[in-house]
Amino acid sequence: MKIGFIGVGNMAGAIIKGLLKNGTDGQDVLVHSAHQSNYETFAKKFGVRAVQSNLEIARDSDMIVLAVKPYVIGTVIDEVKAVIKDDQLVVSIASGVSVGDIEQLIGRHVPILRTMPNVNVEIGEGMTAVNGNGPLDENPFKKGVTLFETIGKTMEVEEKDFPIFSAIAGSAPAYAYLFIDALSRAGVKYGLSKAESTAIAAQMVKGSAEMVLKSSEVPYALIDKVSSPGGTTVAGLLAMEEAGFSTAVVKGIDATVGKEIGK
Repeated sequence: MKIGFIGVGNMAGAIIKGLLKNGTDGQDVLVHSAHQSNYETFAKKFGVRAVQSNLEIARDSDMIVLAVKPYVIGTVIDEVKAVIKDDQLVVSIASGVSVGDIEQLIGRHVPILRTMPNVNVEIGEGMTAVNGNGPLDENPFKKGVTLFETIGKTMEVEEKDFPIFSAIAGSAPAYAYLFIDALSRAGVKYGLSKAESTAIAAQMVKGSAEMVLKSSEVPYALIDKVSSPGGTTVAGLLAMEEAGFSTAVVKGIDATVGKEIGK
């Protein structure tokens, strides 16, 4: 299956690198973008195929991935819509652009899969929202969903919920990195090296996330299991809550969603 990417920015790059690491043949990945030096350099570095136009991407791919900024998606679709086949899956990772918007821009009904992946697709641990204008368990939608399942988990999400999904799955990796960095700085304060502290904190977060995913209990029940009465963990939790930890996290998500909706 030939997968054509229009745009090779950070997210497209993460998806492609994840696919290649999980066995996709580089010659089955076609790339083009507005800047020749960008897509040709990317193609050479990662062993994928650089093509000379968006039209070539649309004509020669089984699946088209629109990996461009929302404000240029209309221009890109106008350029390629005449050669999009009626059974050719169009995948969008453009934030804030609905399935209906894309169908209206194309001007006829074709299979459209709206997605919202996060950067962890690069290491096969992504979380991707999916929504389409047809049943996701039937082809060609199933092929698109399966593609993202090779580089992480997927979840069918109503389009109205894409902003909150984007905040939790898409933006929050940055917040998780901030948490890990804060823990590692605390380690440095007490004499560990930054590298040691970061390794400890990152592995702790990774293991804790796996515990949540594999447990049938809600996270707060797991907190109780770590917290001995009158112990050190409770003291730390109370201090963080007093400093507004949970409130700060929710406010961060509020700001992220607000920015997304306000685009």
